[in-house]
Amino acid sequence: MLDKSPELSIDDLSKIQIEFEQKNPNIILCSKPFHKIEFLNRLINSVEDPIIVVDADLLYTGYVESGMIKKKENLVIFNPDNKDWREKLSEIISKVSKERFLVIIDSFNGVYNLFDELESTRLINSCIMLLSFIGNQTKSSVIVTGMARKKENDEWVLSPGGKHIIKSEKTGIFYLKKSLNDLVITSLDRTDTDPKKFIIKEENN
Repeated sequence: MLDKSPELSIDDLSKIQIEFEQKNPNIILCSKPFHKIEFLNRLINSVEDPIIVVDADLLYTGYVESGMIKKKENLVIFNPDNKDWREKLSEIISKVSKERFLVIIDSFNGVYNLFDELESTRLINSCIMLLSFIGNQTKSSVIVTGMARKKENDEWVLSPGGKHIIKSEKTGIFYLKKSLNDLVITSLDRTDTDPKKFIIKEENN
């Protein structure tokens, strides 16, 4: 059973992985792209299941190609565009329907930018929910990152552009930030009177 303490320090990310398994998809919002990449790298390195990264903004791919991040053998990276999005999505769904995967879509902002304003929100949200539904059958987790900002009414929207994020009882939403040298992930579930906070301690090199 997951520790219900509102603040929980973790070193191996196992407890945040358990948290992610409770809902699908899980959305990780943040305001700093480098914090996002650090978290994704830590998460990917902690997972033994095969991993798919749908890298729409090419930031993670750039780190891998530069050698700053070592690519794991169990990791497949997809760099879709608006012409082959459906083909790549079908390939991913085929893989996820057969075995357990960790699927990371990085990021909402990059995927939305592949399509025009009229079709993007409905199409992307539908694709993510479909992928999550298929993933539930194999206990696969779908993680979606997004660069976001908080409006005056406490509502989170993607930045830039101001698109609203998926709202569903089946969706987990978290905010990622860095405090000193540690990564801090806070649940944004409005039903939580005392939101969970996970502190991922700095790696000791």
